[in-house]
Amino acid sequence: MLFEPFSLRNIPLANRVVMSPLTRSRAVDHNTPNPLMATYYAQRATAGLIVTEGTSPSPNGLGYARIPGLFNDAHVQGWKQVTSAVHAQGGKIVVQLMHTGRVAHQANLPAGAEVVSASAEACPGEMYTDSQGSQPHTPPRAMTEADIQAVIGEYATAARLAIEAGFDGIELHAANGYLLEQFLNANINRRTDGYGATAEGRNRLVLEVARATAKEIGAERVGIRLSPHGVVNSAGAFDGVDGQYLALVKALSALGLLYVHVLDHSAMGTPPVPAQLKADLRAAFDGPFILAGGLDKAGAERALEGGLADLTAFGRTFIANPDLVERMRQDAPLNAPDPATFYTPGAQGYTDYPALAG
Repeated sequence: MLFEPFSLRNIPLANRVVMSPLTRSRAVDHNTPNPLMATYYAQRATAGLIVTEGTSPSPNGLGYARIPGLFNDAHVQGWKQVTSAVHAQGGKIVVQLMHTGRVAHQANLPAGAEVVSASAEACPGEMYTDSQGSQPHTPPRAMTEADIQAVIGEYATAARLAIEAGFDGIELHAANGYLLEQFLNANINRRTDGYGATAEGRNRLVLEVARATAKEIGAERVGIRLSPHGVVNSAGAFDGVDGQYLALVKALSALGLLYVHVLDHSAMGTPPVPAQLKADLRAAFDGPFILAGGLDKAGAERALEGGLADLTAFGRTFIANPDLVERMRQDAPLNAPDPATFYTPGAQGYTDYPALAG
């Protein structure tokens, strides 16, 4: 089933292979996409669907060094190079909108931007900055309701700009401990107002962002990524997590979104997303369902044949294998990725992985 065409709402896909969003930190000039990035994505356009690296809808969301943005015309023009290159190869591509929230350091932000989150509690650990090396995360300012309304507007604007830039849709990144999950997660969200305190309150921002972006570009162009039970960036499970996410996905289903994309990081040694929860989330969403996390060809086939997903996403193997689809089709050997070049600027370890000969 992996190599069968699939209709993703109104988007025809050549196969059921999704390229996962993968931060690569190559947007070196004011967080603007460039020709090198266009080459990288075009090399991987045989994926049924590409989900771009996390891309900030706001200056405040550029928490990592050299990640791309999508909030001004220069960004739109840069991304047009990428979407044109992918479409020229027959591929489909959506942009992942990722506001880093408290997973940030001030040195990585442009002038005038600030670190904000659901609550005023610093993310544990450190992050890399180009100017100061590794530093503890900058403590965030707790967002006011006015800040929340502003960020909802930023997501809506970024969705509109995504369509201007030629994307086939967007993916809201509500996983991995970034801003949207900072509101979802009871370990991070300490609010006592209508955007916290209860499961319904914690779900509220995600639903309002989903509605705002759907209103801007159509629900059939808005996907979302979730990672319940994920521990990245000090998220982690909490009492009632399964019920909260089921309620969230039922509400997202009612909007008619493009897809739900569930990430399970257990292949990297973290606690798994319970199999029953994955099945329940799939049943709760009346639409296309993507599974990601530690899949190889055999695991993806099992998930598809077992009805656990409609599409299956691959991450690090796509970094090192621009022609991953053909390699899987032929059961050909895979290149090994080089972690030392995952986040470094330049072509090395980015666009220079070899394709199959002939």
